[in-house]
Amino acid sequence: MKTIFRYVCEIALTVTAVFFFTALMLQIAGASPSDACYHIFKGSLGSWTKFAQVIAAWIPLTLCSCGLLYTFRIALWNIGVEGQMMMGAVFATAMLRLGVGSNTPGLFLGMSCAAGIIGGSLWAMLAGVLKTKGGVNEIFAGLGLNFAAQGIILWLIFGPWKRPGIASMSGTELFPAELWLPYFSAMRISPAGIGFTLTAVIVTAVMLHHTRIGLNLKAIGANPHAAYLFGLGPGRYMLLAMIFAGGAAGLAGSIQVTDVYHRLLPSISSNYGYLALLVVMLSNYRISAVPAVAFFFACLNVGSIQLPMVLCLDSSLSGAIQGTSVLAALGVQAWRKFRSEK
Repeated sequence: MKTIFRYVCEIALTVTAVFFFTALMLQIAGASPSDACYHIFKGSLGSWTKFAQVIAAWIPLTLCSCGLLYTFRIALWNIGVEGQMMMGAVFATAMLRLGVGSNTPGLFLGMSCAAGIIGGSLWAMLAGVLKTKGGVNEIFAGLGLNFAAQGIILWLIFGPWKRPGIASMSGTELFPAELWLPYFSAMRISPAGIGFTLTAVIVTAVMLHHTRIGLNLKAIGANPHAAYLFGLGPGRYMLLAMIFAGGAAGLAGSIQVTDVYHRLLPSISSNYGYLALLVVMLSNYRISAVPAVAFFFACLNVGSIQLPMVLCLDSSLSGAIQGTSVLAALGVQAWRKFRSEK
């Protein structure tokens, strides 16, 4: 009971700090905090159409965040999650292209999701091999692979997969409707996408907190040298964590193709991989808080479009608010740690 009370107090303090620093940021930008919050709320949840856009952003954010929890648990900074999401989209697109004109489009649609998971996992495993076998820091390996993934997408869009007679930044040719994930026509929300995401949240929670793999990841992350005494191979578990993270990000990429854009775009990841890093940190690395924090960030992403139109503010202010929110949360965590060590 005492632990739950401390957890609730920590959340309340974090929320208070986030709103305080957000209001301060808005005041500096010359905007009324109440007006800005109202228009962000209206622009994200003011209609069913806006709500559907928020859910479309929430799905990849939550999936990437779930994957990052595995690597953070073993003390790896998987910056390459952005590239893993891109490669998931590439593999999914390749599978869907095979399904164009097929008599079994549903089969290829399902296989595209599996292909996305495989693509993201392989790209993450490459970063893991560079880390464990080559001694390359995962941050540098991940960033390099992000640029490589972006280059592959551009090459495909302007080369082998270019639209008939033209190659442009608008992406590949639109897939036929039978190769789209089914959705509610009134709001264009895919129940399959939501189902995949909720399943990923549950699986991640079980894996990290109720399995030996989760316990071993935590032990190695806390002290990789001592892990050898218990017969644990840090390199093997680092690769396993990267594969799990890449699989979740790859699934997010495949959903971007099959549910949101229905084609491969240069900006298919929409920077959700990088944003997921902030989601996880603001969630204090707790799976229980990830869906809610991801929803908050999705609302900011969608609702901030109203700021330049209504309040004449730069739309990039939402990024400043997101960064300020994370800094506030990290400040609360640092203060709590300082108090506990006294």
